[in-house]
Amino acid sequence: MGYALIAPALGYFVVFLLYPALAALYYSFTKWNLRTPATWVGLANYHDLFLDRARYPYFWQSVRVTALYTVLAVPLTMVVALAQALLLNCIRRGTHVFRLLLFLPVVSAEAAVGVVWRWLYDPGYGLLNALLGLVGIPGQNWLNNPRLVVPALALISGWQCGVSMIIYLAGLKSIPAGLREAAVIDGAGALQRFRHLTVPMLRPATFYLLVTNVIAALQVFGVVYVIFSGAVSGGPQQAGLTYVLHLYLFAFRYDAMGAACAMSFILFTVILLVTALQFRLVRQDTD
Repeated sequence: MGYALIAPALGYFVVFLLYPALAALYYSFTKWNLRTPATWVGLANYHDLFLDRARYPYFWQSVRVTALYTVLAVPLTMVVALAQALLLNCIRRGTHVFRLLLFLPVVSAEAAVGVVWRWLYDPGYGLLNALLGLVGIPGQNWLNNPRLVVPALALISGWQCGVSMIIYLAGLKSIPAGLREAAVIDGAGALQRFRHLTVPMLRPATFYLLVTNVIAALQVFGVVYVIFSGAVSGGPQQAGLTYVLHLYLFAFRYDAMGAACAMSFILFTVILLVTALQFRLVRQDTD
């Protein structure tokens, strides 16, 4: 009976997750373009991605763009989410309405989000430049200035922080009221309570969100693709060419499916190593 109950989930895992992953691993060692039989090339795809600048001139550019995006987007997402959670935790009426409004961007389609933000960033009549003009700051060409492309993309991630906000809010609700009351009785101010009580109690949630947000940032694709309208270069001077966008282009525009599979397993390895490092650092901090 037990095996019958887990059979659907196990079948889904094998057919839609395990088998495609193993197939992609195999094809990463081949030269394959979907139209011709795969030819075994060993580690050539991995070697060429790292070292052959002539064949893959933008591989390291995509790595740099994704790394910078991760460094900017992850802290921004977590800070904004924590600020929203703290605000909601103080509200006594209308909490459910505000939660819904703040969570709506998460359930919005990435294509719609990309289109909306492309208009918001428009240099001529975009809302963001209009708001900057109200305070005397000149408008910026956000998506055509190579220096501003990645910060502009990171700003979108801060807008879509509803999941992180909900997790932080749950963590705040789980802090015993007695601890807060004791801190107030002891004369601790708001900042002292936040630093010495709230932050330590939210450490498990912060660690979880750090891991998941880093993984999400390393895999960013949909919004970037839509914002640049599927541009092959990923914006001016490849400033928005994220790693997964580059992987997509290899697979479906350059007909280099073998190289794309190799890129996917390079990304998998990086995510695995980063996650393991985060677990180790947290374990050392706990000990």
